[in-house]
Amino acid sequence: MLAPRLPTVGPQGYPVNKAFDAAGIPLGAVGEGVYSLAVDGNVPRPLRLSLEELRQMPQYEASLPIQCVEGWSFSARRRGVRLRDLLDQAGADPDAELRVESLQEGGAYRTSPVNSSQARDRDTVLALALDGEPLALEHGFPVRLIAPNRPGVQQTKWVNKVVVL
Repeated sequence: MLAPRLPTVGPQGYPVNKAFDAAGIPLGAVGEGVYSLAVDGNVPRPLRLSLEELRQMPQYEASLPIQCVEGWSFSARRRGVRLRDLLDQAGADPDAELRVESLQEGGAYRTSPVNSSQARDRDTVLALALDGEPLALEHGFPVRLIAPNRPGVQQTKWVNKVVVL
């Protein structure tokens, strides 16, 4: 479980510590026409966006590391929708705190808090792609949170909801 990872071994050439099947997510939950991302909670305009609608939004690329508590780290280019753009579209307060939720049904890291400065950081994205390719299931397809200065366990995979608190 805590064995060292080789930085170039894994889907898309990068390591993972939790696989899609181990997360207990039905494969049908991430398919085209089925998946949606909700932005709700304390917002005047709740959003529900399909994967295609997310792809049609302005995309931003950030090169950030994932630093795992197991002792490995890797940096990569991830492209997706800026979290702050979604929050603005929903009318969220700029100082709002958030909770990001995963399709994963259980586990200690199924949800992750995001403070207002992280949420508004220009490099915080809901990633759809890794190094120019769609995310692999193991890396969080269809959507993964990537934000600066967060441990790997808080770079939530399989994101389906952003709750504004």
